[in-house]
Amino acid sequence: MRKLWNGLKEFYRHGDLLLLLFCVIASLFGLLIIASTTRFSGSSRFLVVQGAALILGVMLYIAVSLLDIEIVAEHWLLLWLFNTLFMLLLLRWGIEVNGNRAWLHLPMVPVNIQPAELCKITFVIILAKLFSKHRDRISSIPAVASVAGITLYMVGLILVISKDAGSAMVFLFIFLVLAYVSGVRSWWFLLAAVLVFIAFPVFWDKLMQPYQKERIMMFFDSTIDPTGEGVRWDTNRSVAMVSGGGISGQGLFRGAMTQSHAIDSQYSDFIFSAIGEELGILGCGFTVLLLVAVIVRCIHVGLKTPNFMYRTICFGISAMLVFQVLTNVGMCIGVFPVIGLTLPFISYGGSSIITMFLAMGVVSGIHMRPDPEAKSPYIQPRY
Repeated sequence: MRKLWNGLKEFYRHGDLLLLLFCVIASLFGLLIIASTTRFSGSSRFLVVQGAALILGVMLYIAVSLLDIEIVAEHWLLLWLFNTLFMLLLLRWGIEVNGNRAWLHLPMVPVNIQPAELCKITFVIILAKLFSKHRDRISSIPAVASVAGITLYMVGLILVISKDAGSAMVFLFIFLVLAYVSGVRSWWFLLAAVLVFIAFPVFWDKLMQPYQKERIMMFFDSTIDPTGEGVRWDTNRSVAMVSGGGISGQGLFRGAMTQSHAIDSQYSDFIFSAIGEELGILGCGFTVLLLVAVIVRCIHVGLKTPNFMYRTICFGISAMLVFQVLTNVGMCIGVFPVIGLTLPFISYGGSSIITMFLAMGVVSGIHMRPDPEAKSPYIQPRY
């Protein structure tokens, strides 16, 4: 008990309480919107699951803040093995949702788990460690090959096992951002663009599902679902919900389309559309402002630390948030195809909430000990 008490005092003194405050406010706001978007069901299950995930998330935030991420990163090969085995569990206990085998239903576990969500955090740590190891020759072939190889491996694993293109794109975006901020030469990015151009036909024909192709091509081909009753259905309804809210919205628990359950995923993937209808542009602006505050805080912590790896981790977690926010909002307002990414802290989903708080806990831990060489009550690895 004394160790626990001392740990809590240490967190209170040095942990990132401001980041925790932003995350909790965003999550509580999300709970309020989930209460409205799931009212049609007449069940409190959604709120119970999300509330439990929020409480567990805060506990994990504190626990991870007290963990020295330097020690964890030293075992990056074990993290890579964890990612592999965790994703492979989908072959045995995976269930298909909306065309993706991305959810894990383990025996004796009351909720489904999305492995790719948790793997994002370990993936960021792995890349940050590898970039740190090669920082003196960051643009060398061995350096780029190691980080690119890990990335392609994870993306391929996700696409082959779960066919979740949305999650795969998050991993790619994290890699590109970390490569850029780590100082990889621009000609590597040019070479990557050429290789993507060459490989794209194979990716399109072999790995993309027909419904995924239609979601993209409908922006360029008006003959795809001209009646709006097929692949355009969710997008059209989402745009109608957002535009129907006006400046101040129709009122919480009063949105016409939201309360009639206009879209199946209005409490998860399309929760921003419900915010637009019931709280209007003001509500949408408040939501984006909350999430921007979280992202800016993560970047701020990264800029304050003198440690290369710690800074890279903070930027990687920020990149994850930026991609998911831009993609989800763009999807809801009809400028991006529907790819099934949740809005961080706001959307319903236990795996998503827990992943977000775990990631923020890593940032808080870096805030607590920005320089791993400095004296601290935690064990530092010897070099």
